[in-house]
Amino acid sequence: MCRNIKPLFNFEPPATDDEVRDAALQFVRKLSGYTQPSAANRAAFDRAVDEVAAAARTLIDGLVTTARPKDRELEAEKAKARSLARFGDPAQA
Repeated sequence: MCRNIKPLFNFEPPATDDEVRDAALQFVRKLSGYTQPSAANRAAFDRAVDEVAAAARTLIDGLVTTARPKDRELEAEKAKARSLARFGDPAQA
């Protein structure tokens, strides 16, 4: 899986359409091998991003859980701490 695609389900506040679209874009980029498609492939690329985003939104909206929603800020702090533990403090370099 792409490291840039983050889980979007069960967060408070819920994932925005922009976050879903960004994840879809990363997924389509990974599948196609293009970060920016050529003009000849632009329509197919954009259509795929739209379709993947719609499918992702349908999935996220249809999932259910009994777990409490995760706090975005707390999860971001945990990710920052994991990064610091793994790579160290870039300010100290």
